[in-house]
Amino acid sequence: MSTNSQKINILSILTAIVMFIAAYMIFFYLPQMRDTSGQLLDSSFKIFYFHLPIAITSYLAFFVVFVASILYLKKGTHNWDVLARSAAEVGSIFALLVLVTGSIWAKATWGWYWVWEPRLTTSLALFLVYLAYLMMRQAIEEPEKRARLSAVFGIVGFASVPLSFLSIRMWRSAHPLMFGPSAQGSSGGLEGTSLQFTLIVNFIAFFLLFATILAYKVKNENLQEEINAKKQALP
Repeated sequence: MSTNSQKINILSILTAIVMFIAAYMIFFYLPQMRDTSGQLLDSSFKIFYFHLPIAITSYLAFFVVFVASILYLKKGTHNWDVLARSAAEVGSIFALLVLVTGSIWAKATWGWYWVWEPRLTTSLALFLVYLAYLMMRQAIEEPEKRARLSAVFGIVGFASVPLSFLSIRMWRSAHPLMFGPSAQGSSGGLEGTSLQFTLIVNFIAFFLLFATILAYKVKNENLQEEINAKKQALP
């Protein structure tokens, strides 16, 4: 077993342990949660502890696409293109999970699975941008042209990330604000050590999950290219 494979296996084990701890904290460690009026919140609110870390992890994935795309255009190294492609695929899965978990939360909070308000709309746009990125990669056959155009798309498309993140700060939104002030003067935040600690552990868990999936994806992409190269070399 190679050193790289050993590192990925260790990362996988660590991720599984932290994910288990994170899930345990959500369902068994957290106290009953109440809103500002003192009423007990529905248990569906616990999906927030999945929803927010998944959302931030999707931003992280697309930031990796952004940086890898810049480095590919600067250095022309194929490995950066592989990293950008892999991060985009993993990030798109996380972006889809953001929409799914957000819709479940919206149904419990607003009575509807979907509301055309700034955060939900920009989150959908974010997902569609990177879905288009992946579709474009499939549509272009010439490797170097595909990598260059994808790199440009990966850089320009990253504008959808801050737009999604800042949407509830720039426009009036029904979506709750968890960090910092909005343009309307409202502010957000979680009160209580147990709630904040649980959220931090879940952030760590999903960051590790992203790193693990990305590592496996990059490894598989490199193996697939080696196989394709050997097939082409056969008489």
